[in-house]
Amino acid sequence: MSEPDPLIRQLREQISDNDRAIVEAINARLKLVAKLKGYKESRGMSFVDPEREEWMLQYLSRANRGPLSPEGLREILESILDLTKREVERGS
Repeated sequence: MSEPDPLIRQLREQISDNDRAIVEAINARLKLVAKLKGYKESRGMSFVDPEREEWMLQYLSRANRGPLSPEGLREILESILDLTKREVERGS
């Protein structure tokens, strides 16, 4: 799949680099959440914290400078949280 247009090729390479960075960030997040889950469970605490999840959404909403919409941000964060919970449970 060779792209003759150099701008398209360059943009696709940058997109691929960003996609790889996203995967690396999610993997790093999963490792941290697994540690947190283990720590909280060893102390009899609930793993899921809805207040923290809402705080995260508010925090990231303030940090978001676009073009990602507030609705898109909420959708991504909810997907990441759902995925993280499933993945951490798989690793248990």
